[in-house]
Amino acid sequence: MRNIGVKVSYDGTNFNGFQSQPYGRTVQGEIEKAIKHLSGENIVIIGSGRTDAGVHALGQVFNFHTASTIPTERWAIALNTRLPKDIIILDAWDVPEGFHSRRSAKRKTYRYTIDMGKFPDVFARSYRFHHPTRLNVAAMAEGVRHLIGTHDFTSYTSIHSTKPHHIRTVYEAYFEQEGQALHLYITGNGFLYNMVRVIMGTLLWVGQGKLKPGDIGRILEGKSRSLAGPTAMPHALTLMDVEYSEDGAAHAANAVEDDDE
Repeated sequence: MRNIGVKVSYDGTNFNGFQSQPYGRTVQGEIEKAIKHLSGENIVIIGSGRTDAGVHALGQVFNFHTASTIPTERWAIALNTRLPKDIIILDAWDVPEGFHSRRSAKRKTYRYTIDMGKFPDVFARSYRFHHPTRLNVAAMAEGVRHLIGTHDFTSYTSIHSTKPHHIRTVYEAYFEQEGQALHLYITGNGFLYNMVRVIMGTLLWVGQGKLKPGDIGRILEGKSRSLAGPTAMPHALTLMDVEYSEDGAAHAANAVEDDDE
């Protein structure tokens, strides 16, 4: 048996999330069907995390074990010919037996994009949240800095989170403007269910003047979801990248079990 790591991108618009569900179309379900068609194997892939319905990915990672003799370098093109047009395999490579795409992950980066134009960009409307009224971007940038570090993110997590604790580390969090698009980039060791979307919804309140930048830290310390703002829409969120250590092996003792977005 070989263990193969795969990098995949997908447009989440018409998916009920990444992970297989008892109902609805999922990214995992489509990939597993393509593998079955290709190698004849009934394989359950292991995703680096779960993206919610409508959320996109440029750099999602998964791994799977296979007895197939198909060369590793052929998996990407072979799967792409069998997948729907809203899923593209970008790369496939051999990984150690102990590699687990979720438990071995060291850093994940998400991007949330706001369209600040008077009118939305028609070609980007599926990937941006349109907010035509003025936002105080400087205040939002000041506010998001309060989230950097290791904290209990209970306030910025869905009440439906299933995790035993909500302590996560945010390594970077900053805004970048590109024309009328405002991107929030946030990198951490893991993310809880709806975490980035709740953070973004709360930062929008800061941008609208409903909260002060320092309130982001106060809400964090309060450890209550009721203190934070609304959960931002899913279609403007993209999983950008998942990073691993050089050896790619699992480090179970330091693994962060995520709900993800």
